[in-house]
Amino acid sequence: MIEFPLAPYCYWVEIMKEQLIAPCGMNCCLCISYLAMKNNLRNKGFSKKYCAGCLPRGKNCTFMAKQCDLLGKGLVRFCYECEDFPCQRLRDLDKRYRTKYHMSMIENLKFIKEHGMEQFLNKETVKWRCPECGGVICCHNGLCLSCNLDKLRQNKKYRWEEN
Repeated sequence: MIEFPLAPYCYWVEIMKEQLIAPCGMNCCLCISYLAMKNNLRNKGFSKKYCAGCLPRGKNCTFMAKQCDLLGKGLVRFCYECEDFPCQRLRDLDKRYRTKYHMSMIENLKFIKEHGMEQFLNKETVKWRCPECGGVICCHNGLCLSCNLDKLRQNKKYRWEEN
């Protein structure tokens, strides 16, 4: 188990839960909509969509369920359980996330399959932890919504590594 110090306002203990790992390999707790909800951004002047995550909302997988009967009907927990893994839809989604958002759903799923959920959550905790405050770095913009809100206020469409 990986040990690390937590900052006073860190959400890692609460959000790094298995039910926030979507069947497609998305770590919902890194999503802008989930972090907007957790950090209550509407009360801070932002009009971001809120989302509690795919599984907590009963959606199985927002990205894949409509195209996949197994996911849509809840017959598999993760895409890697399917004989077509990785399907074209997942490969397309993975390419977009690798290119724009510094993460790979396929790599996440392979890691979970090989090493288990606990090790995956530990790895994600270290990878996405804000070095400034210990909060969560959003995969969609590269910002910690606990301590980098000023950058988001200056540019509401901020993306990774913009100045």
